[in-house]
Amino acid sequence: MLSHRAVWTNCVRGRASGGRWPWSSVKKSPQLCHRNTNLDIRWVSSGVDRRQLSSTQEEPPVEKPLPSQAQVVIAGGGAIGCSVAYHLAKFGWTDVVLLEQGRLSCGTTWHAAGCCAMLVEGIVRTMFEYSKQLYPKLEAETGIDTGWQQTGSIYVARTEDRMIAYRRHADAIRAMGVECELVSPRDISVYHPLLRVDDLKGALWVPGDGVATPADVTQALAKGAAMKGVQIHEKVGVEKVLTVSGRVNAVRTNKGDIRCDHFVNCTGQWAWELGQQSSPSVRVPLHSCEHFYIITDPVAGANTATTPVAQDPDGYNYMREWNGGFICGGFEPTPKPVFTDGIPSPFEFQLLEEDWDHFQPVLEQILLRMPALKEVKVQKFLNGPESFTPDLFPNMGQAPELPGYFVAAGMNSGGIASAGGVGKVMAEWIISGDPPAGTWPVDIRRFGEMHNNRRYLRERVKEILPMPYAQPYPKPEFQSARKMRMSPLYTTLEKAGAVFGVKMGYERANWFSKPESDDFMDVPSGWRAGEGTYGKPPWFNAVQEEYMACRQNVAIMDMSSFTKFEVRSSGDEVVTYLQRLCCNEVDVPVGTVLHTGMLNHYGGYENDCSLARLAENLYLIISPSNQMVRSWEWLHRHLPKEGTVQIRDITPYYAAINVLGPRSRELMAELTDAVTMSSQYFPSFTCRELSIGFAPRIRAMSLSHSGELGWMLYVPQEYALHVYDHIMHKGRDFGIRNVGYYTIAHLRMERAFAFWGIDLDASVTPFECQREHRVKFGKESEQDGVDFIGRSALLKQKQEGVRQKFVMFLLDNHDLDNDLWPWGGEPIWEGGRVVGRTTSAGYGYTLKKQVCLGFVHNPDPQTGEHQIITNNFITKSKFEIQIAGKKFSAAARLFPPQI
Repeated sequence: MLSHRAVWTNCVRGRASGGRWPWSSVKKSPQLCHRNTNLDIRWVSSGVDRRQLSSTQEEPPVEKPLPSQAQVVIAGGGAIGCSVAYHLAKFGWTDVVLLEQGRLSCGTTWHAAGCCAMLVEGIVRTMFEYSKQLYPKLEAETGIDTGWQQTGSIYVARTEDRMIAYRRHADAIRAMGVECELVSPRDISVYHPLLRVDDLKGALWVPGDGVATPADVTQALAKGAAMKGVQIHEKVGVEKVLTVSGRVNAVRTNKGDIRCDHFVNCTGQWAWELGQQSSPSVRVPLHSCEHFYIITDPVAGANTATTPVAQDPDGYNYMREWNGGFICGGFEPTPKPVFTDGIPSPFEFQLLEEDWDHFQPVLEQILLRMPALKEVKVQKFLNGPESFTPDLFPNMGQAPELPGYFVAAGMNSGGIASAGGVGKVMAEWIISGDPPAGTWPVDIRRFGEMHNNRRYLRERVKEILPMPYAQPYPKPEFQSARKMRMSPLYTTLEKAGAVFGVKMGYERANWFSKPESDDFMDVPSGWRAGEGTYGKPPWFNAVQEEYMACRQNVAIMDMSSFTKFEVRSSGDEVVTYLQRLCCNEVDVPVGTVLHTGMLNHYGGYENDCSLARLAENLYLIISPSNQMVRSWEWLHRHLPKEGTVQIRDITPYYAAINVLGPRSRELMAELTDAVTMSSQYFPSFTCRELSIGFAPRIRAMSLSHSGELGWMLYVPQEYALHVYDHIMHKGRDFGIRNVGYYTIAHLRMERAFAFWGIDLDASVTPFECQREHRVKFGKESEQDGVDFIGRSALLKQKQEGVRQKFVMFLLDNHDLDNDLWPWGGEPIWEGGRVVGRTTSAGYGYTLKKQVCLGFVHNPDPQTGEHQIITNNFITKSKFEIQIAGKKFSAAARLFPPQI
């Protein structure tokens, strides 16, 4: 194979001596992606008549004094910061100051490629689509051309699995109203004649995608904000965020302090460092990586207005037209993290050192896909840093550590594509104080302290950068930066054949398989851990055996990752506190366990949890693993100011062992005694303190989180291994076996149990998911009139009806072995229209059918507005679930069948 230098002999003649381009990182680089280079906007004052549009980049900005106070201060003058400022002003909040330590777009925005073409869904897709609508409108509003061209984008596929992914993606975005088309290999040339197609299986064509010029988008947003009254100051660096009484009070800059109510960290790759400059510090998990692309001379056949963005994920590269040539880059499989120990200062309009050897694998794939590029020269080779987060989703929202401190950073190289939508969502978030619907995937509260460790971030982003082009198989698991949080049972379960996943940094057994273990289950020949599929998974038989143990005998599961809080007071203040937070009645007898939601003012779930009353003034709250930070923040936000209620996170101190199955009561009787475990003494939803083996002080609760008979045992960490071994020893006569989280998922889906973060979020109310029985309107403290948050919204919804319903679907004509499986996110069809999407899906081992759970709407045919939905609409309508383009008839059920 020819080296990149041999292939590009004619392209590298212009390289300077010493192996560097004349514009390399040893000096400031011009705004290479700024078409309107004669325009340079200096925003320095709040009055419209004092703004200037300078015609030269050499004219120094006119410095104006900073205001002494503002409603909102934004740090960061890239596309994201300017968009947040623009949208705040658009929505009426004009007392806003934007501070940029250098010049607008000087950080990483200026060298972005400007591709507005992303294979994303959900909230990120919504923000992306809004951006594409906004950019062409900004020119009419501001007079600045954003460089927007609706060229469309073509995503090519080299494998059948990639085409399956495209069909699934096409289903999802069509359901959102996005036009797209699946294209045969022969027809790809119709859209992009320059691409080689003989080795392709097909492509996905999205005509609404396009390109924009990053610096011009930034300038247009900045001007639009300033026209509405926002003050923009360049050459002002934020040094520290000041606090008073535990919330944002002011911002300290190198030119003085500004008092403010809200602060927004939009500083991109600097956001982690800036987050440390407050007390308490704010976690902003992101890390920079080197990111490469080249700009070529003109290519015959390239057209600014019509040549689409081309993406070849299997070759980890993209190509977009630029001034008759192409910007060509990629997401290489072996990234290079940078700036682990800090970003040099200043770092404005600068690049990193070239690395042709590192770029070679991407370059070879680019030449393979577009052979015409072999005949042209390279104008520029850019290596610019981009920041990435631990899960490839942006960091957005209010920081849990500090009220009034908001974050919008870590766009994972998608900042220009989504900047418009990010600004809109953030403005709504700041103004309302509440996360907009659907934002949990980007909510910064999904991360914990462990995710902000610099060494962790350095390792994780090596895996993250290639992910935009990785094959998006269902149930992915990160492989990097693992084994941080582990149960005392980890090593024992590993020897038993556990295949681990990770949730909130916690290692958890998904399923079990290992030849030398007692729990070995056959898997297909040649299968390796981590391999993916869109059909019947290789762990199907193993999970089936685990499932049957839960349904027929007894099983044991380590659920130590669950979030566990103790809430107490000296008097009855904790009861009043929880009565306000919970929609269920919590003033129950000591020893009672109950399920309840903690709702927001709209009646939506902020937390879905179990409560156990351990004493008159002591409760234990158990929440899903991914709720750790979110629930902690929600509980603290509503604490009495008098300090009468205290919260303690005991997650690290207690293991959680789930013993479940029809014979679990018999086994528990062997572990303790028959009287203690009788149904009369230990009925469902009861909490008792037991001794098991030689271990005392075990909190046992009669529930299983799966619908099966079972007990959750909360065991002090030092006793966990002893208790587990004792249970396994006693359980041999009952056929006990280890089970993992995949089994629990299949069990709960057959019973239509909704899980928070998968099925439920802050926009879903109890009435919409058949949980009316967990809402107690009548509860109210007669002494002080305390009532639960969200009560008014639920009363209104009860009277008016709901506009979405959680429904269980059973697929009637699905071939288990040969059809592609539903995995969640599939469109739900009724009467030729999309009426919802699935949130969970899996095979029902008892029902012998594919089970899908999801929310159904009844959109108005003319307006699309969601109408009141009735049980009759669900039971009488004919539904279909679409899986990778194929529709399957689906029987709808509001309640699960008896199993």
